[in-house]
Amino acid sequence: MGRDKSQLILGGETLVARAVRLLHALSDDVIVVTNAPDQLADLDARLTGDAFPGGGALSGIHAGLLAAQHEFTFVTACDMPFLNLALVRHMAALAPGHAVVVPRWRGEVEPLHALYSRACLSAIESILRRGGGRIIDFYTTVSVRYVEPSEVARFDPEGASFFNVNSPEDWALAQDIFETRRHDLV
Repeated sequence: MGRDKSQLILGGETLVARAVRLLHALSDDVIVVTNAPDQLADLDARLTGDAFPGGGALSGIHAGLLAAQHEFTFVTACDMPFLNLALVRHMAALAPGHAVVVPRWRGEVEPLHALYSRACLSAIESILRRGGGRIIDFYTTVSVRYVEPSEVARFDPEGASFFNVNSPEDWALAQDIFETRRHDLV
């Protein structure tokens, strides 16, 4: 994108502020992992930084789990503007007995729209200490509950929850979706 996606404005609020507002409907403990806390000081969230700088999204998940007050933490990226709270609630209901609850959509796993247990910390840390890797690299070492497309579709038939902004074209599409579906989106 060439600029900080968290600060893009959609519906009068930044993408990160939108995510924080939505997630407060689900939890009293909303955490934003950031390497620029001064830019986000006005958010209604606890801010924390990576314990393994340079470890990418996996390091961010690790930092969030370390800071979390609850056993399970819902993880999302700030550039996913169309979170569906009913889907996230459904995923939370599936969490007991699992370390990860993650959707599959259009043949892909959605690791940045998933619930992670603190039980994942040692497996994640092991990967980070070896130099990092993909988020899903530790899934083989913990109990994972995949939320299949048919389950997702009951709450989010179009999979808008997984839309993320990676390019100017994505950003233009996000704005169009928001304007078209404003009444459906919170």
